[in-house]
Parts: sequence; C-alpha cells; structure tokens
Amino acid sequence: MSPPAPIPYGRQSIDDDDIAAVAATLKSGWITQGPAIDRFEKAMAAFCGAKHAVAVCNATAALHIGALALGLKPGERLWTSPNTFVASANCGLYCGATVDFVDVDPRTYNMSVDALRVKLEAAANNGTLPKIIVPVDFSGQSCEMAAIRALAKQYGCKIMEDASHAVGGEYLGRKIGDGSHADLTVFSFHPVKIMTTGEGGMILTNDDELYQKLIRLRSHGITRDPRFTQNTPDGPWSYEQVDLGFNYRITDIQAALGENQLKKLPKFLTSRRALAARYDEKFAGLSLTTPWQHPDTLSAWHLYVVQVPAEKRLAIFEGLKAAGIFAQIHYIPVHTQPWYQALGFKRGDFPEAERYYSRAISLPMFSSLSESDQDRVIDALQRLVL
Repeated sequence: MSPPAPIPYGRQSIDDDDIAAVAATLKSGWITQGPAIDRFEKAMAAFCGAKHAVAVCNATAALHIGALALGLKPGERLWTSPNTFVASANCGLYCGATVDFVDVDPRTYNMSVDALRVKLEAAANNGTLPKIIVPVDFSGQSCEMAAIRALAKQYGCKIMEDASHAVGGEYLGRKIGDGSHADLTVFSFHPVKIMTTGEGGMILTNDDELYQKLIRLRSHGITRDPRFTQNTPDGPWSYEQVDLGFNYRITDIQAALGENQLKKLPKFLTSRRALAARYDEKFAGLSLTTPWQHPDTLSAWHLYVVQVPAEKRLAIFEGLKAAGIFAQIHYIPVHTQPWYQALGFKRGDFPEAERYYSRAISLPMFSSLSESDQDRVIDALQRLVL
C-alpha cells in the first residue's frame, strides 16, 4: 500500500472557473496591459471599501513603490516588525533609507504598540523618527492599527500596512485595506496566500495623489495624463517620463485569475476559519500554545502557528516531516539575517521576536485542506508533543 500523499503547509486553490477565466483572457488579444487589470483593481477596492487599488507584479514591488510614493528618501528611516518576511524591511533599503525594527507583542506576534510608543518617544528626543512605519498583519490578524495610527499622527509618521497575509481579514468590523488606519495597504497574491494570481500584489489607498504616483511608478514613471506632463505633445502617441519608475506591472492573465479568485474569497475565508477553529479545539490541553486572537480582529488565517517547547521544536518539525506533513517556520527574525547583522543588528536586539521564533511551527493551512488530512496533522502533532 502506498503512503498517503504529503501535506504542504500551504497551497493554492484553483478550479475550472479559474482556468476558464485565464483561457478567455489568452484568447481575448489582451494578455499584458488590458481590461482585466482595471476590473480586478476596481473589484478589490470595492471589496475592501477603498477608493483606489493598484495591481503590481508582486507584494515586494508594492512595498517598494509604496515607500517611494510616500516620499522615503536616502537618510530617512523606515521601521517595521522583525517577525516578517525580509521584503517588509528591504523596501526601505531599496530607497536608500535606514531600517529599524519594533519588537512584537508576545500574544499576537504583531508589532507591539507599547514597544512602538517607547521607541517613538526615544526617537523624538534624539532626532531619529521614522518617515514610514510598516506594521505587518502576521498570519492574517490585523495589528492594533488604531493605536498605531494615533502614534503615527502624534509623531508625524506615514503608515504602510503590510497586509500580505491578511486579504479578507477585518479590524474593528471593517475590511483590512479600507484605509481607515493606513496611508497605504499592501496585499500579496502568492500561491500560498489566501487567494492567488500566481505572483502578484496590490496597493490600496484613499489618497488621490498617492494613487497617481503609484500608477506611474509601476510603469517606468511614464504618463500620458496632461495633468502631469510638461511639454506640448507631438501627437496622440506622446508620453513623458516624469518619475524614475520600474516595470512592476501585472499582466491581464494574472489579473483575470485574481478577479475570479476574489469572487471565491469569502468561501476561502470561511474554510480557513473553520480549520483554525478545529485546530484550536483539538489542541486544547496540549503542551503547546495556539494562536491568540485579539478581540478587535477577524483573521484571514493565512497561517496557523503553534508554539512548542524550544528544545523540542526541531524534533517535532522532523517528526511531522517523517509523517508526510511539511510544516514551515515563519519567520526567522529579519534582524538576525547576515545582511542586517552587517548593518549593525545582533541577536538579542528584539527578544520577543526571537523568543517567538524559537518556538514557532506553522501547520498546514489552506482552504482545500480536507478534514481527513487535517486529522493526520492533528494526530501527528498530538503524538509528538506528548
């Protein structure tokens, strides 16, 4: 008898409707910059309750041009969480800025409001305030954005919310991305995220000026809009480069997939929330910590992360792998990466993030995870933590 199929920690959910949407685009004559992008952007903005959405080739590109649109310059500062993928910090380095981190809350693993308050007060006293704060909605749960926004206003900082994990999540009863507490919000559509375009990202904003800047920056800084050009056009073909932009465009093929996936997002979220609730129920009483949920949030559940005794984590991780369960670790704290250590960071700088990392294991979590496969995960983990 052959062994059961391996279970990954994350996987896209693609059906015949998605394939048909992509095939229709391939047959339409528009495969790069066409109407599917505009439809996808408008649909996502409407879903979240935002005024504008700008689709790009990936969330890293979104973070980069988001930082540029907010005016981040060499010598200025960007702060983010150490518990994130490196892109949340790298976007500041791409702009020539200095990057620093704010330690995490030990319950949510998101940026700590208390740590941010203390760090901002110290930075105000020594002239090192950040231009941009990048809170990261880790695992799909919103940061405490109202408190973070209040601190940002007090100290004159901009907010770019990295909601790569959190499309469809809610905070204070409103969709993440509606712009209530951030100048910009970034989503990711990588295949292991809540919904996918293959690779892809999006930036949402309610600011008209930022929107126009983002549109230009994603496409070489080029515009035909007479509001932003300087010269009399030679003809209808004329365009002007008015910013130093990039080729960060998404394609119509990807946007068609994204538009169709968005229609199924409520179903994906319902499935993920049911899986998370079932994990919570089955793990009650075990010697591990399940994810705590802030009462102001409704997570999108990109990840389900448990914490186990640090001294047992490697054995548990390997034991899951031996059982055909491919868990993952999210995240190695950014400040411990060699590139950032070369910038002067060291282990011990952000102890809560490091403590969390030493115990964390991300279990399989995707909308098509069957109850029987989830039972395999649950049974294996129960045996391994005893």
